[in-house]
Amino acid sequence: MLDLGAESTRPGSAAVDATTEWGRLEPVLAALRETLPHIPLSLDTRHAAVAAKGLEAGICVINDVAGLSDPAMLELAGGSSCGLIAMRSRLQGEGFLMPPYDDPAPKDASLAAAELLEVRDRLREAGIDDHRVLLDPGFGFGTTFAEDLALWNALPRLPEALAWPANRVCIGISRKRFLALKAAEPGLPPLQRDALTAAAHAEAMAWGYRVFRTHALA
Repeated sequence: MLDLGAESTRPGSAAVDATTEWGRLEPVLAALRETLPHIPLSLDTRHAAVAAKGLEAGICVINDVAGLSDPAMLELAGGSSCGLIAMRSRLQGEGFLMPPYDDPAPKDASLAAAELLEVRDRLREAGIDDHRVLLDPGFGFGTTFAEDLALWNALPRLPEALAWPANRVCIGISRKRFLALKAAEPGLPPLQRDALTAAAHAEAMAWGYRVFRTHALA
């Protein structure tokens, strides 16, 4: 599946309004539907208006980094049959809470796991069937390295804690600074992190995880 987005969620990125976001996406979606009609498309957006237009344009999955916290997005999802990727994150106004990533304060995975449970329960309460959903732990979204590391180390136990199968969890750690710091190579540029990404994916696969957001398929 090809995942498309037109709003950066990197730390410090400015929010993008729905009109601008759709203006960027519309020609790309149209071209992909014409040239790659058999490739399923996922739309990475937190705007319900953009998601609605994407569904009309043929996307099959809504990937919401805000965990469908917007009631309009939740209503849209409930009224459709598309797949959903719902990520745990920490919002701050129109953007995302992004603490200093190298904060040395000790952290465990309890808060992130509780937030992921909130996402799960939000969708269930809206009547959305579990089998339509992939939960995303949201590595790097409002977390420090210490918390991400604790969350990574908790992955073998996370399915039991969530009462949610590992094969319906989407792991998004591709090329992230988490991998460079975990490997004690903090200066390693993102484009040189694919080997670390592949190794992390293999480790997660050994724990039963099967869905990954990645920049390189090799």
